[in-house]
Amino acid sequence: VPPYTIVYFPTRGRCEALRMLLADQDQSWKEEVVTKESWLQGPLKASCLYGQLPKFQDGDLTLYQSNAILRHLGRSFGLYGTDEREAALVDMVNDGLEDLRRRCGHLIHHKREEDKAQYVQELPAHLKPFETLLSQNQGGQAFIVGDQISFADYNLLDLLLNHQVLVPGCLDPFPLLSAYVARLSARPKLKAFLASPEHVNRPIFGSRKI
Repeated sequence: VPPYTIVYFPTRGRCEALRMLLADQDQSWKEEVVTKESWLQGPLKASCLYGQLPKFQDGDLTLYQSNAILRHLGRSFGLYGTDEREAALVDMVNDGLEDLRRRCGHLIHHKREEDKAQYVQELPAHLKPFETLLSQNQGGQAFIVGDQISFADYNLLDLLLNHQVLVPGCLDPFPLLSAYVARLSARPKLKAFLASPEHVNRPIFGSRKI
């Protein structure tokens, strides 16, 4: 029985970065898919610590909050930088990604054309910090921090792949980010995961078309 269980809606959402991490680290896990109907019935929601999903099981440890789960797996698999300095930078990157994920989530759930136009207009300014971070680390030829992959890399990759669907061409002004996506996506286990029916058929943002 896999030690890990992801309890979440039938979407990529806040869990695909976790799945990428587990797949790339050659781990197996169980999925417990929660339909909108069952969620609205109430008992599962009431049982969740913050009334939210995802819920993550690691053996007898139950965790909520996707970033806490990412950090837990980062510590478990040595994906949290090689020292305290790198760990601080990984945290900084991940907090910046959370800001971007929240903006994107707001756009998806309150989708008005004028909001999307503003989001697209402002997106380069929100992506530029990650291009800058790459440029400051081995000329952009490595990872977002240091020379080993971290949990923040999986989170960044997930957001960049999503934005390539949401705003096609958004990475064109960012050659380091474009190369980064191609490089990480070519990692054998990640490549296999990204090509899997489970990933391909899971909608990015839930019940909407994308």
